[in-house]
Amino acid sequence: MKLTDEQIASKLRQAEGWSREEGKWIVKKYRFAEFMNAIAFVNEVARIAEKMNHHPMIAVDYRVVTLRLTSWSAGGLTELDFQSAARYDEAYAAAMK
Repeated sequence: MKLTDEQIASKLRQAEGWSREEGKWIVKKYRFAEFMNAIAFVNEVARIAEKMNHHPMIAVDYRVVTLRLTSWSAGGLTELDFQSAARYDEAYAAAMK
């Protein structure tokens, strides 16, 4: 089920570093010390996405990975987008230890 603008705004306040783009996406950039660390993170994102059956748009620009989330079937943002975002943030935190 597609979230309302108020629900999205509330969830974004709790999702550090995530921002809304074009009304239907949430986006975050993750920075790494080395290219291979960025690629390892992308592989972990892919594993999580497969498990959740919810796949982000992924861009790799050397040491910066950008994730963009939306729910095509709902025509916008859903709870699953924010659940996925939280899982990716957890993976990033683990990678930075």
